[in-house]
Amino acid sequence: MQPVTFGQHAPALRTIVHLSDTHLLAGDVPLGGRYDSTAGAAAALAAVERTGIRPDAIVITGDLTDLGEPAAYRRLRELVEPVADRLGAPVVWVAGNHDERPAMREGLFDIVGTEEPIIGVRDLGGLRLVALDSTVPGWHHGELGPDQLDWLRGILAQPAPLGTILALHHPPLPTHIPFFDILELQRQHELADVIAGTDVRGILAGHLHYSTSGTFAGVPVNVASATCYTMNLQRPATAVNGMDAGQSFHLVHVYPDTITHAVVPVVEAETAEHFTPEWTARMAELTAQERLEAFSRKPSR
Repeated sequence: MQPVTFGQHAPALRTIVHLSDTHLLAGDVPLGGRYDSTAGAAAALAAVERTGIRPDAIVITGDLTDLGEPAAYRRLRELVEPVADRLGAPVVWVAGNHDERPAMREGLFDIVGTEEPIIGVRDLGGLRLVALDSTVPGWHHGELGPDQLDWLRGILAQPAPLGTILALHHPPLPTHIPFFDILELQRQHELADVIAGTDVRGILAGHLHYSTSGTFAGVPVNVASATCYTMNLQRPATAVNGMDAGQSFHLVHVYPDTITHAVVPVVEAETAEHFTPEWTARMAELTAQERLEAFSRKPSR
């Protein structure tokens, strides 16, 4: 049975679960002595399953571990891969500034570890997802070197049927927080030159530990918050720091003419039951005008 379209837009063509900044430590050691990053990742993955979504991919945009420990990568696989298998979704691992390329290759890809950028392309039924590596070994700021940009230029030379989404750790956006601006993606104009006039429809990123969005070279950029800890933005910019609250991930829905990013809080809370599956089924049996009469019309006063 085909799903009923209740509004003007048909169902999304593709869906992506976008998580970021898991920051796992070996032995499930608390991050900074205070944040249970393993429990945060597990809670986020449980929340993903509760959505009922069957995504075309699960994308995790970097800082997968906090210290680049091989055991931490193995632990992350133990958490993520069973969920991905149950959902039938591939996992796209993106490197972040806290990751170490050799250990990441060995722990997540079962290949020999090297310092080469961890990049790749995945075809999601016509939607092209390109994973970039903005990490700089030995540093926390971001950069895309000339070889990687040339590689990306070659990939984008041929448009994909549903367009392209880029995923990288360091977002090409300004922030209002001084320490994040120091650790920004450098030479952003070079990336802008590469994607100008291409089929790039969106950029997924992390790094900031809070959800934000903007545009870069005319392309929407969406930053997922962290699953380990987030930034308390209820403070002056120079005093912003971490808090154990507000963890979330994004549900990304790709439509023919737009892409939406829904922020999903990682919290179990009592939820009202007004709009049940039975209610939705009743609405599906009505015509569009009947649905408006049944649900949109205000009662007379």
